[in-house]
Amino acid sequence: MDLDFACTMCGKCCHDLRLPLTVTEAVVWLERGNDVQILCDAAPWLEEPPADNIQAAHRRRRSFAALSGSLPARVVVILAGAFAGPCPNLQPDMRCGIYEQRPLVCRIYPAEINPFIELTPAHKACPPEAWTPGLPPLRRGGKLADAGMLSLIQQSRDTDAREVPVKQRVCALLGIDRAAVWNEGFAAYSPDRAGLLAALRQAGSEPAAPAQPPAWGFVSNRRKTVDTLMSVGALGSLAPATGTAGFEYLGFFEASE
Repeated sequence: MDLDFACTMCGKCCHDLRLPLTVTEAVVWLERGNDVQILCDAAPWLEEPPADNIQAAHRRRRSFAALSGSLPARVVVILAGAFAGPCPNLQPDMRCGIYEQRPLVCRIYPAEINPFIELTPAHKACPPEAWTPGLPPLRRGGKLADAGMLSLIQQSRDTDAREVPVKQRVCALLGIDRAAVWNEGFAAYSPDRAGLLAALRQAGSEPAAPAQPPAWGFVSNRRKTVDTLMSVGALGSLAPATGTAGFEYLGFFEASE
């Protein structure tokens, strides 16, 4: 389906978000006095997938190797600008106060960065009038029609892959070593601004990966998942009901014992 799109400046996409940021963007976000969370998920990785498994290749590119007990895994770390209510940069007239310096993900919206997620207007915050036929073309013949947008998406994917060692180092510096199971949720850490800023700067100057895969544990709010992981040698635990473990569990499914 072809799509046309133009922003209506409704501001709906600028509220109640965990906004994925690059390392550089996260530093600037923190320097402005805003909060950044660290979101972690992990997938068991018993063997390298075949070359034609493009979804696995995509995940491998943006993750680092870890060991959960005796189970090999790949960990994805996301730096997210977190805010409840309006974005701290949103002005009363719904204009962006940092428009020329806004994060990559904001420049790309409403397009999808993940190549395996289809762009669907119903899944976006934008009102119906933003998708009125006759507006600037966004998608034609199943592909994005804006060359500039395609370039930004590729820039985002390349940056995500390039920054993996920095994120791994940040987690090591902050003692972060547990992740939700891929496609079940995220373990969300909220380090204090000064500590995270210092870790980002240090990691950026010395992002060397460890000689051995670091030890990580899986967390889930579903007992069956934990039991299955432990049965194959992984370190697994039930996610706590509160943030007493040092992180918040953001689950995609209801908890089950």
